[in-house]
Amino acid sequence: MKKLINSVDSVLRESLDGFAAAHADIVKLSHDPTFVVRAGGPVKGKVALISGGGAGHEPLHAGFVGEGMLHAACPGQVFTSPTPDQMHAAAAAVDGGAGILFIVKNYAGDVMNFEMAAELAEGPMATVLTNDDVAVEKSTFSAGRRGVAGTLMVEKIVGAAAEAGADLETCRALGERVNAASGSMGVALTSCTVPAAGTPTFTLADDEMEMGVGIHGEPGRRRVKLAQADDIAAEMIGAIQQDLSPKAGAAALLHVNGFGGTPLMELYLMYNAAAKLCADAGVVVARSLVGNYTTSLDMAGCSITLTLLDDETLRLWDAPVKTAALRWGC
Repeated sequence: MKKLINSVDSVLRESLDGFAAAHADIVKLSHDPTFVVRAGGPVKGKVALISGGGAGHEPLHAGFVGEGMLHAACPGQVFTSPTPDQMHAAAAAVDGGAGILFIVKNYAGDVMNFEMAAELAEGPMATVLTNDDVAVEKSTFSAGRRGVAGTLMVEKIVGAAAEAGADLETCRALGERVNAASGSMGVALTSCTVPAAGTPTFTLADDEMEMGVGIHGEPGRRRVKLAQADDIAAEMIGAIQQDLSPKAGAAALLHVNGFGGTPLMELYLMYNAAAKLCADAGVVVARSLVGNYTTSLDMAGCSITLTLLDDETLRLWDAPVKTAALRWGC
């Protein structure tokens, strides 16, 4: 294993130190417990959004802390849930008096620990559970569908609503609506390598791929022979469309997300294939996002997410955002 690290024990802390130093105009980092918050402090009178999860998915979630999106993010160790004390401390640090909204990916550890943090919360709070992965209904990591790259759409759209002054129940209901309008599916060409393990999580032959893989390297629908990009995109888009059942003429955001080890050239090629398939199905790609946003360390492969949009969610997606990983209109 070749990694740009000093030691396995310090990799997360040193990475977060570098992240905070590089984006000191946007975020502040707390240690003991560890969390990232907006540099400007609590936003008085507005709902505060908090998310988190295991490290290894960067820029999710710390990269989405900033104006128009999250108020705080709680990173755990690689592929390991953050702890309730991290979430509780983060909530106290960003509470502006209008309530706390936890945005939680559907993984057993994340769900349990955010529930424990919610029990410690002193003011009004609510939770949105993301479960946009259409590949499998259950895995060893989750009870029900997994929360993956569609979480970004929830964070951005609800973040814009909170920035505009929406109350806690409005933000919660909006998050549920965006999650229900989102479907994702991933494919892996190689495994990732967790630093503490030092070896790949799973093994794929040179002519194999894992269709429907999870963002921690969990098994997907099946292991199959490597196919052409158009055929891969067709299976992924087909599964998402079957789940969402979009009406002809429906507007959507098309997101092609890299897992960390795939060149942008290939991601844009996959976008091209996916966009053509959407057009063939009568889905209007109103907005797009291509790049590494919900990664799995160094895994080669990608995921595709479709989020169906209406006038309100399109407007909120377009609203200004200023974070380390997403920035427009500011």
